[in-house]
Amino acid sequence: WQSVAQDPDLWPQLVPQTLVEKVAEAVIAQAARGVILPGDRIVESELGRRLGVSRVPVREALRMLESQGIVVNEPYKGIRLREVTNRRVRDLIEARTALETTAAHRAVDTRRHLPPWTGAVEAATETMAEMAARSDAYGLAAADTAFHRALCMLGGNTVIVDLWETLAQQLTIIFGLATAGKTMPSVVDEHRELLAALRTGRKRRIAEVLHTHITVMNVSVDYEALVEARRAARRAEVA
Repeated sequence: WQSVAQDPDLWPQLVPQTLVEKVAEAVIAQAARGVILPGDRIVESELGRRLGVSRVPVREALRMLESQGIVVNEPYKGIRLREVTNRRVRDLIEARTALETTAAHRAVDTRRHLPPWTGAVEAATETMAEMAARSDAYGLAAADTAFHRALCMLGGNTVIVDLWETLAQQLTIIFGLATAGKTMPSVVDEHRELLAALRTGRKRRIAEVLHTHITVMNVSVDYEALVEARRAARRAEVA
């Protein structure tokens, strides 16, 4: 206990969830699973009925999600899950790549790219494998988010972490949608390759693998087509 293991970065603090936070998480989970699709209207009373809670925590949760860019509240249209367009995904990718590459390079500079510092990254990878085995799209997406959050934290730059957190929930939804465009085991393999690159401590290699993982793999996915295909499948089920 009298070692590097005492560092607070290796011991993420567990924070009890409020009912409002649980409602928000439920919305994100259903969006990542494709149950709620981008552009779908979210009605307070219906959401409260499905979750078994009053409209008060639902209303607060939707306000929280609006501040995070997850939902939009438009006059005469109500609250809707934010549209996911290929252009927006590309913009998110550009921001992510810059933040995560900088964080990874700082981790190398401070020798935090090796165990025990990488414990949270390794744990997230194993969780992803477990979720892939269960075909759990949200579980995989949440673990994917945890992986990249831990990667950013390795850099030790709190501004980078804070900026990345503003994108985190949007990324979880996109990660979940992406499972319809590529297999879950392949997503896990990409993260194993990224972890292996990080351990080499070779900045150029890390940047290359990050670029491939974040940019190339995501640009190859037509998110607008994925959403429309899921919407068509849903219409077919109802018909």
